[in-house]
Amino acid sequence: MSPTVRNGKICYIEIPATDVAHSSDFYSKVFGWNMRTRGDGATAFDDSIGEVSGAFVLGRPPASQPGFMIYVMVDSVAATAEAVVTNGGEIVQPIGADAPEITARFRDPGGNVVGLYQEPAQT
Repeated sequence: MSPTVRNGKICYIEIPATDVAHSSDFYSKVFGWNMRTRGDGATAFDDSIGEVSGAFVLGRPPASQPGFMIYVMVDSVAATAEAVVTNGGEIVQPIGADAPEITARFRDPGGNVVGLYQEPAQT
């Protein structure tokens, strides 16, 4: 399956890392992202539905303060927050801070702050 191709779609992200193996392991375990080695040897990834790809990059400072924020959609922010901590990340904004939205923010092993987002239950 190939990703949706549309003008304006976010398609590729680069994630600063201090240890690419550790970061790739973290994102694979927490979100189920597919890791692969590109032709140039860089560790790249595809999100869990194959719509967004990217790579881990060395030598860049982490996005350690909320500014431009990326949020990853998850089935359960609570369960994912637990997986984040189990796999070496840190929760920096707990669930409820953006209520009524269901979100949290975490710091990944490379020091980047990333958001979690859960769709509210349909009533």
